[in-house]
Amino acid sequence: MRTIDDLLKEASAADVGGWGFGWLEGRATEERPPWGYARLLAGRLEGVQSALDIDTGGGEIVAEMPVLPPRMAVTEGWAPNAERARRLLGPRGVEVVPARPGEPLPFEDGAFELVSSRHPVRPDWAEIARVLAPGGVYFAQHVGPASAFELIQWFLGPLPRGDLARDPVREADEARAAGLEIVDLRTARCRMEFSDVGAVVWILRKCVWWVPDFDIDRYREALVRMDEHIRTHGAFVAHSTRTLVEARLRAGN
Repeated sequence: MRTIDDLLKEASAADVGGWGFGWLEGRATEERPPWGYARLLAGRLEGVQSALDIDTGGGEIVAEMPVLPPRMAVTEGWAPNAERARRLLGPRGVEVVPARPGEPLPFEDGAFELVSSRHPVRPDWAEIARVLAPGGVYFAQHVGPASAFELIQWFLGPLPRGDLARDPVREADEARAAGLEIVDLRTARCRMEFSDVGAVVWILRKCVWWVPDFDIDRYREALVRMDEHIRTHGAFVAHSTRTLVEARLRAGN
């Protein structure tokens, strides 16, 4: 049986670039939402001439798509991920454009029939509406409220739930205020299981906003308790939340 130090050393040295999660195979699982985002996105991409994927990470989701429209662009704000996306998507003619969350999208008004995103940092509804063509569609899967709270609270202690970010009702209201009509809005709560403490370290290094000051030495005591918990119970269980949203730009916007 591998020691905690072996697991921590391995996880701290592992690559966390891009937006793929292959390193967790056999070490962690996450239940998928019932709607099948990638499959639904593929169908929508086949029916348009222009599309933009926001906060694309390393381009992994777009790379899965069997058919891309004649104009396909993606944005990414973290330089190492943007470079990954260029290597992955460039051969398919995809425009990879640096764009940090919170900054205007570097595209002309009405440029795209479809704007998509899987797990955007924070949707900028006004900018999404601006770059959509008349009648264009925003189709995305968002992280929902209190996602992975059980894991986060293990390290940070109890957190307030009274004013949770990423609330789907609030997001829908913000989308409407920007001139979008909500076509579909669904939510899901999905089970996550971590089967060794190395998987926990890796995900906290990748999703740095969960425990912003995470460091193995700083959280050594919590990691030891986590390792003991997993060895006793077989896994650490948390839950992710997801929102599927489809919105259409209203006529006249």
